[in-house]
Amino acid sequence: MKSIKLFVCLLFIASTTLAQKLPPKKELLKAMTSANAYFMNKWPDVGKPIVGKDRTRPSNIWTRGVYYEGLMALYKLDPQKSYLNYAILWGEAHKWGLRNGITTRNGDDQCCGQTYIDLYLMDKKEERIRDIKACMDNMVNSDKKDDWSWVDALQMAMPVFAKLGVLYNDNRYYEKMYEMYMFTKNQHGDKGLYNPAEGLWWRDKDFDPPYKTPGGKNCYWSRGDGWVVAALVRVLDIMPKDAPHRDEYQKTYLEMMRALAPLQRADGFWNVSLTDETDFGGKELTGTALFVYGMAWGMRNGLLDKKTYQPIVAKAMNAMLKDCVHPNGFLGWVQGTGKEPKDGQPLSYEKEPDYEDFGLGCFLLAGTEVAKL
Repeated sequence: MKSIKLFVCLLFIASTTLAQKLPPKKELLKAMTSANAYFMNKWPDVGKPIVGKDRTRPSNIWTRGVYYEGLMALYKLDPQKSYLNYAILWGEAHKWGLRNGITTRNGDDQCCGQTYIDLYLMDKKEERIRDIKACMDNMVNSDKKDDWSWVDALQMAMPVFAKLGVLYNDNRYYEKMYEMYMFTKNQHGDKGLYNPAEGLWWRDKDFDPPYKTPGGKNCYWSRGDGWVVAALVRVLDIMPKDAPHRDEYQKTYLEMMRALAPLQRADGFWNVSLTDETDFGGKELTGTALFVYGMAWGMRNGLLDKKTYQPIVAKAMNAMLKDCVHPNGFLGWVQGTGKEPKDGQPLSYEKEPDYEDFGLGCFLLAGTEVAKL
């Protein structure tokens, strides 16, 4: 009997140790390649509108923009010409334009500009950034600063400002980005959408106090906080070390990392409602992937202690590889579009979300960053 107990104990220790090892780069690349191939084969026409279950959107909307963020990260890790061509054809299909044109102030429309700028930097074809620059210049030249009333917008638009600031060596882009970010953080809703006491963000004013989850907790939607993590990481990665307000982004990023670490589930994922496991608790890829992306980037750039965060990242990345990636590349446990824990529920390994492009983008951002460790 003692020998059986000892065997079980050793097996548990071995499995725990294995779960804390980062997946090999070869395994990560295989999974990302498979997931991306599944998507590219399903969507050969890059300009085709996206027909969801309840609406149709043009394919330069934020969901596809996030996918291309991930694809460009994969291309940098594994420079396959087919990836680059797929991105260029997408930009050309939309004539390098934005949904709602250059007068839009909606971050969801501006997300595509991140990839447009990346592609411009490869060959300096001016048409690739003409519209996104004009759009962001309209923002810079306006006194309005309250556009980002939901935290998702930070990820969609902040990196565009940062990229233009670097490209043109123009601090006006950094200053406008900071002004709008701080309004979201400190003024939207009752007292801003960030709760410094817990190091987490409410998705929008509908979820700040007195709103509570069914379990009586503050409602922190995992993907919403994931978008903020991605926004901060991407801006910090883009901006030079001496760029204005960098310290604010880094400070908030570190506060979020400390808050998120103890909230990881035993299976490696994060709940869609970060502090209330009774609020549709369970596996979910997108929020988990964005947290992995942020933590892996922080370790690689010397901001996070590997002893503390590498086991967390390894556990989450291994969980996504094991529980989400189908043999054909389809990704399960992806919450579809929405704004709160209940949207798109229930989730499962087999269920297809209303839009699957952005989930893949999140997965590629996480996988490519972990592969660099």
